[in-house]
Amino acid sequence: MADKRDFYEVLGVNKGASDDEIKKAYRKKAKEYHPDLHPGDKEAEVKFKEVNEAYEILSDSTKRSRYDQFGHAGVDPNYGAGTGGGGFGGFGGFGGGFSGGMDFDLGDIFGSFFSGGAGRRANPNAPRRGGDVEVSVSIDFLEACHGCEKTIEFSHLESCPECNGSGSEKGSSPKTCPDCNGTGQVRVSQRTPFGMTTSLRACQKCGGKGKIVTNPCKKCNGSGQVRKSTKLSITIPAGVDDGQILTLRSQGDVGVNGGPNGDVLIDILVRPHPVFKRDGVNIYCEVPITFVQAALGDELVVPTIDGKVKYKIPEGTQPSTTFRLRGKGVKSLNSNSRGDQYVTVLVEVPTKLSKKQREGLKDLEKTLADAGYEKRKSFFDRLKDL
Repeated sequence: MADKRDFYEVLGVNKGASDDEIKKAYRKKAKEYHPDLHPGDKEAEVKFKEVNEAYEILSDSTKRSRYDQFGHAGVDPNYGAGTGGGGFGGFGGFGGGFSGGMDFDLGDIFGSFFSGGAGRRANPNAPRRGGDVEVSVSIDFLEACHGCEKTIEFSHLESCPECNGSGSEKGSSPKTCPDCNGTGQVRVSQRTPFGMTTSLRACQKCGGKGKIVTNPCKKCNGSGQVRKSTKLSITIPAGVDDGQILTLRSQGDVGVNGGPNGDVLIDILVRPHPVFKRDGVNIYCEVPITFVQAALGDELVVPTIDGKVKYKIPEGTQPSTTFRLRGKGVKSLNSNSRGDQYVTVLVEVPTKLSKKQREGLKDLEKTLADAGYEKRKSFFDRLKDL
């Protein structure tokens, strides 16, 4: 029975076929090989039974899933029997078909199905990297632009100085676990829908460490690790932005079983500035100017992250015009280049005018007419065209 044809091949459909496609294929094949249409034809009778068996499995979602994963062995309790132990020995009796009732690790079998064959579990007694420690640091906007020095304080695990991380009092040492013989793992047999199986699990007696502390260190209570509060002075580079993470390598929790230390992850929180806003390496700000400055032009004093600079705006500057100050932005973290600063001028309309001021503006308006306002003139020209 080990030479059974693939059920999808029997029905003539692809493995990803829908339920409707499987049903249509079955009806076509069943009609083709029906015994009533082929009286006395033994071959047609065999094929008709084959088609019915294939449809029985593929039309049932649960059976189809098992078949897709394990093939015929997943749905036929007799598949592989009598073939020298080459098959699974029957669904519901995994292992019976192996010579001598051989046990096996489910991690190896299912790992080979779902992860390309690398199914054996990691040894819990192997070296493991220590955990990372997260710290938040709040800095001013200009500190982020120029860089600064800060002191951070955090708590992390380190090897116990009294026992040097062994967990045992001075003069004693951990003993090899008798249950796992120092491997940190034990084999556990259990009955499952697949039969009697054996799997690897972390040893409960030693917690997967492979060693047992019989005389625990009083300082660390046998854990080999103690928690310590640490203060460090760090340099925050110029150009760091809000939400960025800085990493201090190997300053986190101590590793396990000789593994490397974890890191300290510093989350940068930048307080907003009342004047400046930032987008990447560029700085943005708004500068209010008067109606007269916009009309006649003027030399403005513009704030930047490096201090005040002078910038001359031309005559007839329009509201919301943006000017670019090259190289006045933030330094890039990955190079010595700097961004730019963009200055948007906001023309402020005067309020609470005196009678004399009102009359003066009216006289000015009469002299300008539409010729003095380009956008207004263009607007009314378009209206005439309409």
